[in-house]
Amino acid sequence: MARTKDPAVRSLLLERAAHMLRTRQPVTLRTLVAGTGVSTMAVYTYFGGMDGLWKALRQEGFTRLAARLAAVRTTADPVRDLAALGASYLANALENPDLYRVMFDAGFDLEDSGAADQTLDRLVRAVDRAKASGRFRDDVDPPELATQSCAIGHGLASLVATGPLPREALGHGVPMLTALFTSAGDESGRCRPSVERGWRWVLTAASGSHDRRERP
Repeated sequence: MARTKDPAVRSLLLERAAHMLRTRQPVTLRTLVAGTGVSTMAVYTYFGGMDGLWKALRQEGFTRLAARLAAVRTTADPVRDLAALGASYLANALENPDLYRVMFDAGFDLEDSGAADQTLDRLVRAVDRAKASGRFRDDVDPPELATQSCAIGHGLASLVATGPLPREALGHGVPMLTALFTSAGDESGRCRPSVERGWRWVLTAASGSHDRRERP
């Protein structure tokens, strides 16, 4: 009779592996389970071996990011929504720095190779809405602008969540996104308030507090 798998054990092994990678500890079957109370067989039971663990580890990062982005509420202001998606991306990195470091390590395959594309697609749809509402020019390429927006969030995440800069540096996202979106055709006087509204709530949430006036 097959044993029922405990999702808590799977989560424990994923979190421990991510932490060990971040702290540059050697990750082997024995070091991974040391002190956890589970045997090395658990790695085979839940992942089919170490290769499966690495795939699951990257996938878990994108799964959490997808859930974070899905929680961003769509409003009548598509530029605000685009900024909120970018900030949610960054907030996810702040909350899951160990997994974030592994997510973009292409040395490990993803269980679902389309997960990264699905993440970007949310930003592409927001750019499409901004174009349709007249905020961005008709000649703006949605995937290109979405990638540029994502690059800003990724750069800040790398420098703050897993790098040397303090959290105060997160504020640089507002002028950078404002410059990007005005270059796409948005009016500067209208753009910055939209970016600030999208950026503010998610950063507040990432710090552990909640401003219900600015729920995504």
